[in-house]
Parts: sequence; C-alpha cells; structure tokens
Amino acid sequence: MDSLYFNGSLGQNVRHRWIGLLGRIRLDWPLVTGILAIFCVGELVLYSASGQDITTVWHQGGKFAVALTIMIGIAQIPPQRWRRLSPYAYLFAVLMLIAVLGLGETALGARRWLDLGPVRLQPSEFMKLALPMALAYLFSRRPLPLNLPHLLMALLLIAVPVALIAKEPDLGTAMLIVITGLVVIFLAGVPYRYLLIGAVAAAALIPVAWHFMHAYQQARILTFLDPQRSPLGAGYHIIQSTIAIGSSGLYGLGWLHAPQAQLGFLPESRTDFIFAVFGEEFGLAGTIALLSAYAFIILRGLYIAWRADDNFSRLLAGSLSLTFAMYVFINVGMTMGLLPVVGVPLPFMSYGGTSLVTMAAAMGLLQSIAGHRRLMR
Repeated sequence: MDSLYFNGSLGQNVRHRWIGLLGRIRLDWPLVTGILAIFCVGELVLYSASGQDITTVWHQGGKFAVALTIMIGIAQIPPQRWRRLSPYAYLFAVLMLIAVLGLGETALGARRWLDLGPVRLQPSEFMKLALPMALAYLFSRRPLPLNLPHLLMALLLIAVPVALIAKEPDLGTAMLIVITGLVVIFLAGVPYRYLLIGAVAAAALIPVAWHFMHAYQQARILTFLDPQRSPLGAGYHIIQSTIAIGSSGLYGLGWLHAPQAQLGFLPESRTDFIFAVFGEEFGLAGTIALLSAYAFIILRGLYIAWRADDNFSRLLAGSLSLTFAMYVFINVGMTMGLLPVVGVPLPFMSYGGTSLVTMAAAMGLLQSIAGHRRLMR
C-alpha cells in the first residue's frame, strides 16, 4: 500500500510539474492549433503531390519541427525587447541582401541564395519580417497619424530592400516587400491625400516599370492576361492548375486520386501549386474548410493586434496578420488564374524551409505580443 501511495504521489508530482511548465510557456493556443491543423493537412497533400514519397514528408516534418522551435522561442521574448532589436534586424537583413549580390548562388538566372555550408538561406525572406519590425519601431517613436517627413523616411526604408531584391532579380518578392511596407504605413494612419497621390504616381510608373522588366517577367503578365497564348510554355502552369481545381466538384476526387498531380501534369505541385492539388482532391467543400482555417489565423492575429498595449505591438501584429492574409490571397489567386504567377508559397503547406521558418517566426512575434500583454501592464 505504501508503495502504491508513493508511486501515485510521484505520478501526480510529475503531472503537476509538466502542467506548470506548460503554463509558463507563453503561447497563444488557438493560434498554435490553427497552424498545426493546416500543417497536418499540408503533409497529407504533400505525400500525394510528391508521388507518395514518404521521405519528402519526413523532410518537411523536420523543417517544421525547427520552425516550431523557433516560433516557441520567439514567443517567450517580450515584444519590447523585439522593439529594441528592430533597427538591428533591418540593418542585418539589408547587409545579407547586399551579400547575395556579390556572393550569392545563381540558379535559373537569378542570384537569390546564400550558401552558408549546412544552411542555404534566401535573405529576402527575412526582410519580410525585418521591414515591418523597423517600420513599427519608427512609427512607435512618433505621434500618429504620420506626417510627410515620417512618410518619406518610411518609403526610403522600403525602397532600399526593394531595389536590392529587384536586382537579384526577384520581382515577385520585391512586390511583396512593397505590400508589406504599405500595410504598416496604412495601419499607422497615413492621410488619404497621400494615398491618392501614391496611387496616381504608381499608375504613371507602370509603363516605366514594364520597360525595365526582364523578358520572362513580361511573359508572366502577358500569360496571365491570356494563358492560351502559350499553352505548352509560360501558360502551362495556369492551365493545368485551373483544370485541377475546376474538375474537382463539390467533394473532390479523393486523397491520392488526383490525376493532375499523380500523373505529373501539374508542375511545382509540392511548392507553389500545392493548393491546386488540395482542391483537386478535396473539392469545393475542402477548399472552404481550408480557407476558413486560414481566416481563423488571420482574425486571431488581428484580435491580438486589437488588444495590444502599445503602438509598436499593435502595428507589428496588424501588419503581420494582414501580410499573412496577402500571401494566402496571392497563392490561391495565382493557382486559380486570377493573379500572375509570382512564386509565392502557401503558408504552412508548401514544401520548403526558409519560407516556413519565416512564417513561423511571424507567428512567434504575434504570440509574443499576445503572451506578454498582461505582463507589460
């Protein structure tokens, strides 16, 4: 009896310690649940899209484990500490972009990666975090809404990485960086007259931008307007993707029964076009469920921004949430033929490492803001 009592007490103590440890970890569990649900669905689709290659699934699982560890670690650091680190993060990201132009690896005509031995990085991905952090830091030090000098400073902070990324060349990522910066400016309360002036200026610069585009970039835009102009060339991706989604029906063709992916008709089915594989296998009902899961994460992020205690946390959480929404919108839009193909992965579903870590780090910042709110008060 004493032995049984001792073992029972020991078990209770262990359970209490684990519960106490989990209680000290600052995580937003609804957000974590949504991320895990999307990733698990992504692993199922990745298994199908990779030709039922379990090795690919295990590799992506290992990358997600690293990304999850980074997310948890970032979430434990108070947002005020991230605020102090923001200028240095931006400067470090700019220096990495400069290093890419001189030391980066070239693949498919673009110089976008840094080979650091065991790790191969794409520094433009880290700028997706460093820029909103730097802008939120800049705006939090001054009264809002913005005035003209502060707006010009923000535009300069955006222009530097955009110019470096466009030089690689990577026009799609450069445009995403522009959108990310503009989201922070919009949340900071830019006067409407500046928005109108900016829209007119952007429209006037379209012919100039077209002149400086590479031939393949121009081809992407022309193919978006008319995919049938090159059905076996530049338009092949969009045509096969729309066939996959359009043939799925209400409930899809079933897991592992998607002919576009299984027979190899759909290019980049593991990465940029994994949404097309999901849509073909799970149909309209599954697509609505998946987009609802993404909407939950976005709304949860905006809720965290709404409850934040200071301007830096509010601007950063809001910009990360809306930028996450923009990535989902662009990826889904390009697979459905509604937007040009720009090579944007679907968060937590597409195969890859750098983009996965970047999205996990963004979610970690959101959870840092959510978990330390009461502590700051």
